[in-house]
Amino acid sequence: MSDPHSPLRLNVGFVVAQSAGFSRGFPFDLPQINIPPDLHLSGLSGVVRATRTPQGILMQVDLQTQIELECVRCLTDFQQSLDINFTELYAFSQRYVTDSGLLMPETGFIDLTPVLREYVLLEIPISPLCWQGCKGLCPMCGNNLNESDCFHEEEVGDPRLASLKKLLDG
Repeated sequence: MSDPHSPLRLNVGFVVAQSAGFSRGFPFDLPQINIPPDLHLSGLSGVVRATRTPQGILMQVDLQTQIELECVRCLTDFQQSLDINFTELYAFSQRYVTDSGLLMPETGFIDLTPVLREYVLLEIPISPLCWQGCKGLCPMCGNNLNESDCFHEEEVGDPRLASLKKLLDG
């Protein structure tokens, strides 16, 4: 069960009490979720599977979501779909801690918020595009070239540099 005030905080205490190999899925279907301080996700859905192992609780996360981004070419906001898949071990003791350094809390509740935040940030494209063929902005007037074309006269350069232009063109 998850906490309604913090839906990414899962009660896995009953999984700890089971024998190794026991597994339980936690389905997610959240229309909106905010991950502090600045991530606003919509349509978070999928399954988180908690499996009891001798070393700890293995969390297998398979979620889909959307995030609003700004296109690097035309500067318009758009919804980007993200697939978030990861596996992390919440170890029972320091002896079994992995590189991520996650320990099973004594309360029996695992809060996936900080880990999910890291994986969402890793999935966001470095140069997000609203669509692959985005034309961007006009360098002369700043018009969005996806919405309309611009017709500007070719800029006449400095006549003193004309001989250099001939070298570049020829």
